[in-house]
Amino acid sequence: MDEKTGKLTRIKKFAGRYLYVLILAFPFIAIDIFMRLIGSEINYFQWKMVIPNLLFNAMWIGLVLGLALNVNRTFGKVIYLIFFIFYFIMFFANGIYYYYTGLFFNFNLITMASEGSSYIWDTVTGAKPVVYVMAVSVIIVAAVSLRMFPKEKVKARPKRILIVLGVFILLHIVTPFLMGYANKELEWDTWRNPHNIYDSFSDVNKSMKVCGLYEFVFRDFYITFLKPEEKENEDDLTFLEGIYSNPSEAAKNEYTGIFEGKNVIFLQLEGIDSWLLNSEDMPNLHGLMSKSMIFSNHYSYYNGGGSTFNSELAVNTGFITPVSYTQNAYTFNKNKFDHSLANIFKNMGYSVNAFHMNTREYYSRGINYDNWGYDHYYGLLDEKKYNDLSYELDRELILNENFYNRMFRKDEPFLHYIITYTPHTPFTTAKGMGKLLAQTIYGEDAELPDLSEEESARMYAGETDYMVGLLMEALKENELYENTVIVAYADHYLYTLNDKTILDKYKDTENNLINKTPFFIWSSDFERATYIEKVNSQIDILPTVLNLFGIEYAPEYYMGRDIIDKSYKGYVFFSDYSWYDGNAYVEGGEVSNGAVMDAKALEEMNTLINDLVRKNDMTLKYDYFRRIYKSTEKATKDEALTVEGEDETSLDSMEETDGEAVE
Repeated sequence: MDEKTGKLTRIKKFAGRYLYVLILAFPFIAIDIFMRLIGSEINYFQWKMVIPNLLFNAMWIGLVLGLALNVNRTFGKVIYLIFFIFYFIMFFANGIYYYYTGLFFNFNLITMASEGSSYIWDTVTGAKPVVYVMAVSVIIVAAVSLRMFPKEKVKARPKRILIVLGVFILLHIVTPFLMGYANKELEWDTWRNPHNIYDSFSDVNKSMKVCGLYEFVFRDFYITFLKPEEKENEDDLTFLEGIYSNPSEAAKNEYTGIFEGKNVIFLQLEGIDSWLLNSEDMPNLHGLMSKSMIFSNHYSYYNGGGSTFNSELAVNTGFITPVSYTQNAYTFNKNKFDHSLANIFKNMGYSVNAFHMNTREYYSRGINYDNWGYDHYYGLLDEKKYNDLSYELDRELILNENFYNRMFRKDEPFLHYIITYTPHTPFTTAKGMGKLLAQTIYGEDAELPDLSEEESARMYAGETDYMVGLLMEALKENELYENTVIVAYADHYLYTLNDKTILDKYKDTENNLINKTPFFIWSSDFERATYIEKVNSQIDILPTVLNLFGIEYAPEYYMGRDIIDKSYKGYVFFSDYSWYDGNAYVEGGEVSNGAVMDAKALEEMNTLINDLVRKNDMTLKYDYFRRIYKSTEKATKDEALTVEGEDETSLDSMEETDGEAVE
């Protein structure tokens, strides 16, 4: 036998001896492949998560086979079947739930099973046929593979089992580090980092893409049921109880309920700084201000953790990115926000939807908007594939046929949350969005002007303004103009400019007052502009709107105040605890702008700002609204049991009385 033939023989013997191991792995591989197909539309991918993802799947499949094949045959089959049945159920549940909600299933949902029990059967029967095709395919593969289970009886191999467990544990420790390092500092793009996603595990879709099903299920189970809860600070909980235990009723004023029953569009304007909103650059938006309530001293809270989404969190929930600890705004998607903007209007019979250019995965918006109570978050990039950057043109928010048909309906009152995008860096006509926009304005074959960064920024703002014009025309065309209110505000000042001297020309750039941005509320009912000069910020938008729509609410449930409330003097605070009340700018606890302020008043305001930060951060940290909900739910049940007990006692008394009467 020559050397070549010998090698071939050895390969055949090896394959014949161990091929069954690969065949036994097929059902698990099939599940993994099908899960990838199910989640293929999730728009998230990083090259540095490929190897860890494959390793996670390999180590879990290796663990199952390593245990099953190194014990006696009967016990091995039991181990194999237990793992397979469990993961098949998780695969099937995830497939059904994903196609129904756009999100993967997680164990946290089990704790809320009573809330969804009424429609579980409808969810199963209404699942896409492809899920059942996949499920049947997996079962067939498993039935065939199981026939390859070794028939010979073997004794347990403790050493091999220890090696299998040792290798698994070692790989499980090392693999997350192959994703790169997690961000230690708060950064806007933390949500992109696979290691951060793995650590926080707050976004189920991205977590599934990072881990694969097997590690996802294990880690989800650990975080939901086994992970030790962070030790609670009794002082913090006592502090929160003092705030939330006796909620009050918001004060009314002359503007209370003036918009009751109207539709409302929240228009979050990307990067529309105060110096851009003028009659020349933005005639449509500026024109609306002539019939608006203008909040001339509005500030958009900004920090390094994602200023755009922080504004979304603030306006929708009344809370902001934590100041005292590192946590991004978009990671609180499991917190309970019963008093969010969407939930309140939905409970009043409104349809509530959000519209933006970017995907559901970006900033985990799909999950967050669902958690806040929206019927749906619509992203242009989720709707269709674009061949160029035209999806970045704000006009697409109105010109897209699907968006248009969803926005301008008269069959029910609506709340729309529209987020613009175009005024985004880089501000140039040489490439990217700037080049496309310039071609749209000057013609594709025209020689494009070489605009400066400031001129480009003004051109970008003009695109947002064009969208506003289309929006107003559509409201008129669909007979919604008279019955719709527009709440317009910027998410942040235009900090994305490379040349910061541009801002020096138009703004106070010495301190946090650079965050001053536009905010106004338009209605065709207004005959003229009304100026509200009190200092305010994004956290004040929600309670102000609730008052204008005549909605009763507890002020304690929000960070901000109704700006129009006469008892509210107005102020804004920033992430470094500095604050401004229209007179004094206080930094480091001391007045730094030369304003005169009474020492007692200064101390009271410093204390107020510190208490507000603590309220914000601890409410989010302890998911305090869920505690309130559980406490209220328990009290309701206890009351019902008490009433039931009283009824039974009364019935017993009646029976005894009746008995005595008969006797």
